Amino acid sequence: MSSVHRPGRRSIFSPATAREREANFESYWLYQQGRDGEILEGAKDLSEKRKSLARLRANPVRTRRPVAEAFHRNYLTMRDDPRSLDRRTLLLTFLYKFARHEWIGISAAWDATPTLARAKYLIDKISRYHLAEEFCHMRLFQEMFRTFGLEGVEWGPLPRRTKRLYGVFARLPGPLVAPPAFVSELMGLTVYLRLDAMLDDIVGDEPDVRDRIRELLRAIMTDELSHVGERRNFMGPLGLRAARLMVRPMFRAFFGGIPEAPLLFDTRQMRKDAVAFDYGTIGPDVLGVSWAPSYCIARP
Repeated sequence: MSSVHRPGRRSIFSPATAREREANFESYWLYQQGRDGEILEGAKDLSEKRKSLARLRANPVRTRRPVAEAFHRNYLTMRDDPRSLDRRTLLLTFLYKFARHEWIGISAAWDATPTLARAKYLIDKISRYHLAEEFCHMRLFQEMFRTFGLEGVEWGPLPRRTKRLYGVFARLPGPLVAPPAFVSELMGLTVYLRLDAMLDDIVGDEPDVRDRIRELLRAIMTDELSHVGERRNFMGPLGLRAARLMVRPMFRAFFGGIPEAPLLFDTRQMRKDAVAFDYGTIGPDVLGVSWAPSYCIARP
């Protein structure tokens, strides 16, 4: 993905009126339904994404350089010196820890949000679809692991204390949840952008594997980009100010708990990129199929 800035886009921290935000919720809801199809509550799935995953699985790609032993020794807890691991293994153990963190959060949030049939408000319907999209991402992550010869990767039992904490967070009033939820989505997007940029270096010697991982990653990234705009839309001026202040401590806390992170990324620069993020840095191949708030698109 090109990092060239394209005119006509604005910062994610651009101001918006209450009326603009209301109109953008309507716009986003139409986008979600058109892109995802029907929600499948019992399976935590979406009809169009299920079809896309089935097409990928019907045409599998597998590495010729599996890393199973080193992965299984370090994916839950880093047992080796991370500096001794090759970058493929670091990438995969990082991806597992990152994805499992997401899985814990969305599992708790799913239990705290009404089903689509019971949702009374538009934002509840949007949130239900959003969470279903995140569960679809977990399946795409699993497909990444399969591509690297790692079959049967699961997220493990949900720690009771962690589940309780996430459950409490999911039930907090919306204005309190909105800023950290937005920063979490922004953090995810910065990770995906960095991973996309490093694929040539890490798996470029297997072009078919690189291309399949990129295809899976771009599918997640497209949703994540729309999620950043969606979560931005929940915040007024005070929430936006709080979110900007939360970027530094949230990034430091999250990446500080994953020993692979400083070996893969410049996390300090990622924090700066998050605060400075605008849609002009996103390539048309992703932005053209994602969603952005209207107030982040500069008017001629």
